[in-house]
Amino acid sequence: MITTRRTLADGREILYFDADPGVPRTATDTRDLPRTHTHSQRRFDPLLGEWVVIASHRQTRTFLPPADLCPLCPSTPERATEVPESDYQVAVFENRFPSLSTGHADFPATVEGSPLTPLRDGYGRCEVVCFTSVHDSSFADLDEPRARLVLDTWAHRSAELGALDGIEQVFCFENHGEEIGVTLSHPHGQIYAYPFVTPRVAKISENVGRYRKSHGGNLFGDLLAAERAAGVRVVTANDEWTAFVPPFARWPYEVQLYPHRRVADIPDLDDAQRDAFAALYLDVLGRFARRFDTPMPYIAAWNQAPTPRADAPREDWWLHMQLFSIRRAPGKLKYLAGSESGMNVFISDTTPETVAAELREVAP
Repeated sequence: MITTRRTLADGREILYFDADPGVPRTATDTRDLPRTHTHSQRRFDPLLGEWVVIASHRQTRTFLPPADLCPLCPSTPERATEVPESDYQVAVFENRFPSLSTGHADFPATVEGSPLTPLRDGYGRCEVVCFTSVHDSSFADLDEPRARLVLDTWAHRSAELGALDGIEQVFCFENHGEEIGVTLSHPHGQIYAYPFVTPRVAKISENVGRYRKSHGGNLFGDLLAAERAAGVRVVTANDEWTAFVPPFARWPYEVQLYPHRRVADIPDLDDAQRDAFAALYLDVLGRFARRFDTPMPYIAAWNQAPTPRADAPREDWWLHMQLFSIRRAPGKLKYLAGSESGMNVFISDTTPETVAAELREVAP
């Protein structure tokens, strides 16, 4: 993989990732852009013990532009975009409207009038990952070499962002489909580098540690072994990965993808695991695309271990991806109503065993 670093007109960084050498990435950003200024902050909820990010400047971000005004397409002589090159394979750049940024700001120790609410600046980094230069496409349309290139890109960015001082977790994800809330239809994902461990990862880490003490085993590994042995919820598998519907699935259609050999994060994956993931992931995405008459909206969320500087264990963490959709039936979406939004108790309209069987029946 060849990596090329350039700078956009407002000082943000852009990186190009190419499978082969010989493609010069020398185009410059011709736009007249002001320096990006953010006003992010994070406030600590003492009741839940969680950070909340406040990013009011994002209200003005680009929202569902027509294809001929897409900011993620390559630049042309007539129109400059976020990607100065006339073509690209995979491109990553700092988000113009980030929830978190590496600039520091001075804030008081607590929110005004609320001494029980600690206040910090919105330190971190948010990046956009463009999977392809082809606008009318999707991740499911990529071939295996391009999917592998995207995975290598995730690994590169996870390692580099995870090494930044103050970063405790790196989250790679994709929001796909307008129903999910996507504001740009061009095939892309995002990466968040958090200055704290997210509530999901913190809670899983706590339960994994408790399981180790009480059972002497790895909770992730034992769950994977049980699902592979039972087979009833397995959607598809290969020599290195298994994709299964978790028996406790919260979402109408949810699949988790686990490598058979434990690694803590994406950079730890070896070549065999990376090649096998590309094949399996495209298979599962194809099933999501063809289960109903139109492709399912989905969120693909990598669950990586916290960075070494975080106050959370890494030694038992098992990298996995959670892929889920809010579509529960043709023309029907799952909405988070009172129980889910108010109490975080999910009530599912589908059964994991039925969903797994339905996805197995979809032609790969």
